[in-house]
Amino acid sequence: MKLRQLALATTVAAAGLASALVSTVATAQTKEQFFPVLVYRTGAYAPNGVPFANGYVDYLKLVNARGGINGVKVSYEECETGYATDRGVECYERLKGKNGGATVFQPLSTGITFALTEKAPIDKIPLITAGYGRSESADGGVFKWNFPLAGTYWVAGDVIMQDIAKKLGGADKLKGKHIALVYHDSPFGKEAIPILQEHAAMSGFKLSLLPVTHPGVEQKSTWLQIRQSRPDYVVNWGWGVMNSTLLKEAQATGYPREKIYGVWWAGAEPDVKDVGMGAKGYNAITMQHGTEKGSAIVKEVLEKLHAKGQGTGPKDEVGEVLYMRGLFSAMFAIEGVRQAQEKYGKGKVVTASQARWGYENLNLTQPKLDALGFKGVLRPVSTSCADHMGANWARIHTWNGSKWEFSSDWYQADEQIIKPMVKTAADKYAAEKKITRRTPADCQS
Repeated sequence: MKLRQLALATTVAAAGLASALVSTVATAQTKEQFFPVLVYRTGAYAPNGVPFANGYVDYLKLVNARGGINGVKVSYEECETGYATDRGVECYERLKGKNGGATVFQPLSTGITFALTEKAPIDKIPLITAGYGRSESADGGVFKWNFPLAGTYWVAGDVIMQDIAKKLGGADKLKGKHIALVYHDSPFGKEAIPILQEHAAMSGFKLSLLPVTHPGVEQKSTWLQIRQSRPDYVVNWGWGVMNSTLLKEAQATGYPREKIYGVWWAGAEPDVKDVGMGAKGYNAITMQHGTEKGSAIVKEVLEKLHAKGQGTGPKDEVGEVLYMRGLFSAMFAIEGVRQAQEKYGKGKVVTASQARWGYENLNLTQPKLDALGFKGVLRPVSTSCADHMGANWARIHTWNGSKWEFSSDWYQADEQIIKPMVKTAADKYAAEKKITRRTPADCQS
């Protein structure tokens, strides 16, 4: 009898231990912060999409190598969009509820951003659109769930015009000039139009609008118009193969590359490497950073990931422009969660709504950025309920035939121009969608 009781007690104890172990394992498994990763590694835009995706994923891996976010490990899953809006929405729907729920989405497409802007408030999932998306979404009073961190297209357009004016000897010298905007005929490309039209009206220059259809390989008619009208400057709002095609057409037409400015999605290695010396003199705005092979963050990635065979892509791309863009976009996602933990509990997995609070209260000071490895790469980013962008600094870099070199000091976008544009556009969006501006109480939530 005693033996039977002992055996029963042992069985119960073993079952209890097994249950406890299962519970511990389950807890460990759920203590992960899930980040969906929307990518395009295939299709016409893959040469530009791949390095961004590799940088993004490498940073998530690096966070785990550093011990997680205050001990919370990161999990992620890629979903291929091919830069197509419908596929991007499909990825969002498939991943938003996985692994305990998505923390944040980064669409890497203005078209996808437009579509998800309608869904994010319903699902209460924030969107980070660092350097793209809706420019008016910098207004957090209307766009509660959108965060165009560190810059919008209107910032890019304004700074490009500042640099052109400086080269001419002042903004007053723009009067009577002719500037052509060659833009990707998509929501992305059209974002450039309002800011350049505003500058044209202010400064009295002629602005020509020349759309290029997806994917951008057919530009013969565009460059025929440029050859005939000979604008003083060309602004390139391109992406993917459109950029190298544009530079080859400019070379064939004899249009001086030093008179061409690209947006920060048209100023990376894939855009110029096949053109080489034919692209020499081409300028592009940078989203603060350029090629950063000597930065501390790049050295850490090489040491902790690539040296151990854990890098996502080829070692040679680490530190290049689009790789860095992916790297710091992931950093923004992580640091918003870290900030949220300050309010909701260090070492805890936060919900998407709690992460949103973190993105709205980001305070990435220079010492914090330096400690993360971004010294000399990024300037401080500080968001608020009213300001979901948090920084408006940029520089120009120029292709010297073999590499990108900074060719300007820091510029700051002119808020006297941009803020009224943002408010007008945000108010219009709010009226169309029947959105009420957020109250002070909502800003504290």
